[in-house]
Amino acid sequence: QVRLVESGGGSVQAGGSLRLSCAASGSLWRNYCMAWFRQAPGKEREGVASLYLRDSSTQYADSVTGRFTISLDNAWSTLYLQMNSLKPEDTGVYYCAAGPRLCGSFWHDFSGFAYWGQGTQVIVSS
Repeated sequence: QVRLVESGGGSVQAGGSLRLSCAASGSLWRNYCMAWFRQAPGKEREGVASLYLRDSSTQYADSVTGRFTISLDNAWSTLYLQMNSLKPEDTGVYYCAAGPRLCGSFWHDFSGFAYWGQGTQVIVSS
């Protein structure tokens, strides 16, 4: 069992930065994929970034590539999402997810993750 708790959301003006944190408790294994998803009002949940624990490989949605960075601390206790050059379209609730699976080509498929946090709100104003 894995428990995930997000923090770090807030309101920021366009062009600003935020760093989200996801505190993980329980057992994370090398075969786990961890990811950040977001959901804007009236829209489907979408994948933002993923990190595969076995080799620390990362993947990003096209819309955030070059602006966001996903990382995991050495103790495997906290997953981060550094968000720079924020845009109003980045507004939404951001969720941390984890599961015993490959990240792979379908890392953005949210149905493949067993564990989820409660979400943290990000609002970017123009």
